[in-house]
Amino acid sequence: MIRVVLPAHLRTLARVDGEIKLDIEGPVTQRSVLDALEARYPMLRGTIRDHVTLKRRAFIRFFACEQDLSNESPDTLLPDTIATGAEPFLIIGAMAGG
Repeated sequence: MIRVVLPAHLRTLARVDGEIKLDIEGPVTQRSVLDALEARYPMLRGTIRDHVTLKRRAFIRFFACEQDLSNESPDTLLPDTIATGAEPFLIIGAMAGG
């Protein structure tokens, strides 16, 4: 079971409180987690990654085990602590400006 933490605005859109728990079949990658998340919460399609290219949106960041994985390949395996549910996969809304 994978634990996913969404930013507040996406939790509101998905109508969930707190963490989301997902069962992933096969390798646990960013792609498999996001595919399962969008399958379970179709209202999130297009909010985290582009509808057509499936690339991460500019102001969305992915973190796992205190590491920024945003620029990693979507097919890179996530750390074992994420795959086992010991640590959550964090989806963070980034900010720009100063």
